[in-house]
Parts: sequence; C-alpha cells; structure tokens
Amino acid sequence: MNYEQAAAKLREAGQEHVLKYYEELTPRQKEQLLAQIETTDFSSLASLKDGKHENGRGVITPLGVMQLPRIRERQKEFRKIGLDAIRKGKVGAVLLAGGMGTRLGSDDPKGMYNIGLTRDVYIFQRLIENLMDVVRQADAYIPLYVMTSDKNHEATIGFLKEHDYFGYPEESVTFFMQEMAPACDYQGKVYLEEKWKISTSPNGNGGWYTSMHKWGVAQKAMADGVEWLNVFAVDNVLQRIADPCFVGAVIDGACEVGAKVVRKCAPDEKIGVVCLEDGRPSIVEYYELTEELMNARDENGDPAYYFGVILNYLFRIDALEKIRERNLPLHIVEKKIPCLNEAGEKARPQEPNGYKFEQLVLDMIHEMDSCLSFEVERNREFAPIKNRTGIDSVESARALCKENGIVL
Repeated sequence: MNYEQAAAKLREAGQEHVLKYYEELTPRQKEQLLAQIETTDFSSLASLKDGKHENGRGVITPLGVMQLPRIRERQKEFRKIGLDAIRKGKVGAVLLAGGMGTRLGSDDPKGMYNIGLTRDVYIFQRLIENLMDVVRQADAYIPLYVMTSDKNHEATIGFLKEHDYFGYPEESVTFFMQEMAPACDYQGKVYLEEKWKISTSPNGNGGWYTSMHKWGVAQKAMADGVEWLNVFAVDNVLQRIADPCFVGAVIDGACEVGAKVVRKCAPDEKIGVVCLEDGRPSIVEYYELTEELMNARDENGDPAYYFGVILNYLFRIDALEKIRERNLPLHIVEKKIPCLNEAGEKARPQEPNGYKFEQLVLDMIHEMDSCLSFEVERNREFAPIKNRTGIDSVESARALCKENGIVL
C-alpha cells in the first residue's frame, strides 16, 4: 500500500490523523505504518456511532451439567472413546497465549512467568507437562497450536525454542498470531502508540478461530485429520488438556462443544456461569448475574447457576467452520490506553481514556446447537494466575500445585 492508498482508506474511515507525523518518519517507519494501515480493520469503530452499547441478553434458563458422580460412573467408557480419537489424530490443542504478564509485574509474555520456589517452573512448562500426561497415556503426540499476539510473538517462540519446548517435539507445535483491533478515544478516533504505529489490542478470546484460519493453521489442522480443538487459556497451571475423559464424553454426547466447569466457591464469585439463553447454550458473565439468578434453584432444589467456566472448551471443527463467517457480537470495553498526547509524547493515563473492542468465546458457545457442561474437581484442575497476590494469584496457584504434589 502506498501513501495515497493509505490516505484514502483513512479518509473513508475518518482517521486521517494517523498520518500526522508521516513526514518525520524514517523510510522503515513509513513502511511499517503503511503496512499496518493496510491490514487494520477500522469497521469496529462504526459500533460507536450510536454511543457505547452492548447487545441485550435473551431469556436465561438453567443448562444441565454432567456432574462428577455421573462422570465417574462412565469414566472408563469416556476415556476409551477419547483415547481412541487422540490416537487417530482427531484432537488438537489450542493455547491462547497472546497476553503479557503486566499484572504480575512482568514485561514478558504471561506464559514465561516463573512460579517456581526451589527451581524454575514456568507457566508454559506446567501446561506442556500437563499435556505430556495425556501423550503418555495415548502414546501419541497431540498437535499443539499456540496463539500469540504482535506484542509477544517473537518472545514466545524464542522462549519455547530456548527451552526445547519443555520436551514437546517442535514439529508438533504450530504458532499463529491473534488478530488485533484498533483502540480509540471516546470520539472513535484511533490512538497512536508511536508516531509510526496505531495503538491496537488483541481482539478478544472469541477471535482465536478466525485468527487461526487467517494464518492457514485451521486449514492445515483439518487437512491433517483433526476434528476437535481443545482451546484453553494460558493462566490455569493445573488444567487438564486434551483430557481423554472430557473428549470422550463430548463425542459420546454428540455435542458441538464441551465446556469444563467447576462449582463456584460463592454465589458472587467472579466467574462466568453456563446457562441456556433463548434455548441455546450460553454463558452469563459474573457481572451480569442478578440477585435473582444467583439465588435461583433448579428442579432438584440445587443452585441453578452454580457452575463456572474455566476457559477450557472442546469445539468440533466443522461446527466452527459453520460460524466462521458470522459476525460475533462486538464488546466495547473502557480501558486505560497508552498513547501519544497532543504534543506527540508518550503518555500512560491513570484513568480510562477510550475503548478497546473484543469478541468473546462465550458468543461462540451461543452459536453452537449443543454444549456439554462437564464438571471437574476444582482443586485438581483450576489454579488461574491473574494477580500477584490474593485471589486467583501466583500465591494461590502455588498452594494448589503443592496440594497436587507438584514440586515448585
């Protein structure tokens, strides 16, 4: 894309200010800016025309959960089905690793954070060790697809190569980058992060499959015979990945998606819960839970919305292909966005100064015809690391690792 073409695209989007510093840039910086303008989709900004909004929710009703007693009854059967699918190469794993360790006080990718006490134990290491448990059971490697972002792509690849992928074969690991969305001020004008760079942020955890497809990775997975993708977040160091019992239960139930869930520790715990919305599978985020929903009971007298998702899902690829071209709802999130000020100097705002745009995996769930909610033992599979101390922290994850016999 040349300067004239970039200017025309920006003019159409009402973002001409992006070229404000163009004449000050080096040839390399000009090239970088023009390339970014070419690949940036400004259409998300149109959602601000009528002011900040979210789509309304439909009628929320309970979704049944396959609970631990039922799972234990059929564990051997489910495990056999799952191991058979894994051995036939039908199951792949997708690690969502586009985030940084900022909230942990680190400038590195979150997966590089070291939770060890007497030895090095990195978050990436813990996840791969969990995956290796299944590899040993199945005697077969599971294709691992790692989603990075433009902020951590090179660092992530370099780190995993440096550590020999913690014993996982390099040929079984494929990287792809998450698509980015422009960040803007309250008037819908995109911010500049540098004089040659538009401020962007990852487009949310609901954009993983379109990003995977854009990089050609989804197509290769299908060509290799992969039929199921277990997508999971980077921050849960205890989660079971490509868990044969979970895989087998979803296949046996002929569902398009499976969601691992845990019992909430309190009605107001900050965790999304599974439900039906207008008769289709869905998730209600914790901040959307009304007192009525928190206190609702099912036909057995048990809490109706008491199973929280842990961002560990098993999707059938052919179902993902059906929804790939659909526009998922765009969630507009108010954030503190580092940017250039009027004087062209870098500024780190102390208060929210604009919007980021995200697609969420919960909206992918709502597009599916059927979902198996699959309970797992909280203390054995849920140790998220979101903060340095307190709830869902490095401290709490270390305690749970020790409880499960993991040497740190």
